[in-house]
Amino acid sequence: MKTSKILSILYISTAAFLSLCSKSLNAQSQLDSMQYIKEVVISARLYKEIIAAQKLEGAELEQLNSFSVADAIRYFSGVQIKDCGGVGGIKTVNIRSMGTNHMGVFYNGIQLGNAQNGQVDLGRFSLDNIEEISLYNGQKSEIFQSAKEFGSARSIYLTTRKPRFEEGKDTNFKAGIRAGSFDLLNPSILYENKISNNLNTSFNAEWINASGKYKFRYRRVTPSGDLAYDTTAVRQNGDIDAVRVEGSLNGYLPSGKWTVHVYHYVSERGVPGAIVNNVWRRGERLWDRNSFIQTAFQKDLTPKLSSRVNMKYAADFTHYINNDDKLINVDNIYKQKELYLSWVNKYAILRTWDVSMAYDLQWNNLSEFASVTRTTHWLSAATAVTIADRLKLQASYLGTYVYEEARERDSAPTKQVGTPALFLSWQPFSNQGLVMRAFCKKSFRMPTFNDLYYTDMGNAYLRPEYANQYNLGFVYEYANQEQRLKNFNFSIDGYYNYVKDKIIAYPKGQQFRWTMLNLGEVDIRGLDASVMGTFDLPAGLGLTTKLQYTYQEAIDITNPADTYYRHQIPYIPWHSGSYTNVLTWKSWSANYSYIYVGERYNQQENIRYNHTQPWYTSDMTLAKATKTKSALMKFSLEINNLFSQDYDVISHNASHNFAPSHIE
Repeated sequence: MKTSKILSILYISTAAFLSLCSKSLNAQSQLDSMQYIKEVVISARLYKEIIAAQKLEGAELEQLNSFSVADAIRYFSGVQIKDCGGVGGIKTVNIRSMGTNHMGVFYNGIQLGNAQNGQVDLGRFSLDNIEEISLYNGQKSEIFQSAKEFGSARSIYLTTRKPRFEEGKDTNFKAGIRAGSFDLLNPSILYENKISNNLNTSFNAEWINASGKYKFRYRRVTPSGDLAYDTTAVRQNGDIDAVRVEGSLNGYLPSGKWTVHVYHYVSERGVPGAIVNNVWRRGERLWDRNSFIQTAFQKDLTPKLSSRVNMKYAADFTHYINNDDKLINVDNIYKQKELYLSWVNKYAILRTWDVSMAYDLQWNNLSEFASVTRTTHWLSAATAVTIADRLKLQASYLGTYVYEEARERDSAPTKQVGTPALFLSWQPFSNQGLVMRAFCKKSFRMPTFNDLYYTDMGNAYLRPEYANQYNLGFVYEYANQEQRLKNFNFSIDGYYNYVKDKIIAYPKGQQFRWTMLNLGEVDIRGLDASVMGTFDLPAGLGLTTKLQYTYQEAIDITNPADTYYRHQIPYIPWHSGSYTNVLTWKSWSANYSYIYVGERYNQQENIRYNHTQPWYTSDMTLAKATKTKSALMKFSLEINNLFSQDYDVISHNASHNFAPSHIE
């Protein structure tokens, strides 16, 4: 998709956080005389996780120039975001060239599913209600997790805001409104209520409306170098009208907790058509309705035994039409349902040795273009051991059993696969923050319903995709609140991924429809590096700076006779990275962020005609917070794509930045 020239944008935000007071708490008892206690020293090991996650949370997440979860994830190393059409466009993520379908996205610990196409639209999830975003390579460094979590090659965890109440208050209320370029209007509210000390609830809702119209330059040259087109146009059919509503009920028990979360999202959007040979197509429309209810219950049954049960029901509705008179008219409705149950138990054999077992069951059904049902069972066993407080080992084995019923097949296919994984970390020096880490893992994914059955796109002969992953790296951490350099973190990881029968999708005329094929064998080698520092500067200034870089070589090694043998696979850049800089002073903050994506190719053959230029964006924000007795007001001024650069995300499509300017 071609992301066209983005006008420099003014972003002003105003938000109010009102804390409504209830009955005051009883005054604490006072000592009759002054008392003295001995000094207490609390210490902890410097590292807890075997493979530490990349995380965005709290103030750092709030200060980024990000409109949705997809925008924030751009700042992780090794990530490629696929942009399918501006504010309302579908946004998916690819980590270390493994593909979107190997990416597990977990919402409050339960995976977001889509058996139809295997992709999760991260644009549906606003940062307004997100407290933390974590990215794990391999899998989460915790064996107390569902069986499905062991199956993902990469995992993104989205954690929604947990209600917190100041002393003497039992209600929080937050309201905000954003407006800006491309006719964007985005009001939102957040309400939290403390029913009792052990029970609270929250409600969050927002509305997004935008025309998506912006000017862009469309310029193309022929293979011989002659100018074919050079004009300025206005992007059409990039509009969106969407509503998101969420609510949760959270309870706390002795040695346990539980939660019920409800989510509903409904939208109507245009699908910006491909711009080829100076033809402006805008006949595609898309309606979505996504709803789910999920619950989680966790309790320590004994000091050594813990148990967790997760349940979920989801229903998705998609209506797609294409009234383009140059193409066959399409008017399709897709209905998808999902039932999910998970039970996991962890037992501490010793203080330094844990084991776990988990069983997951998932049922998926898709109707309309194909009547197909898939039932999947996962059974996992895992162990984690710590030796001398410096060497940590984690091993797991996941068994996957898939049974499928489809109208198009005479016999129901089944699949049984075992996938092991081994993780380790070693702290060479007990009093320093240096940690070595490594892992190897095998992963597997079945083709999705669209991959197999969708008319004019599906390929019933697709083979399952297998991947082997290897990682070796280290991280160094330093913290001293008494020094100018308060925190410092440096990490570097080298990795190798081998993917057999890799399934890929290519645009085929319309963005919503693709053609599927097995590439065969793909060899992926890369390097991720990250450095971050927090400084305490004179005059009350604070500075946090973060730099991330990724190198990737992802080549097709299927057949030496192919003209694209050992060529970089489509849309994977060799070099990419990001830089963020946050300066704070009292209630003021200034943020600069920079994202770079290097050159890449849009087809299998790495020839000049298929070459796609590098692109970068620079964003800036100035914010001021003002607090009164009952409210916290925040104002921010933001400029996105400061230098108004033209760039292509996917070839032949003009689309705008995913972090549009707006007034909040």
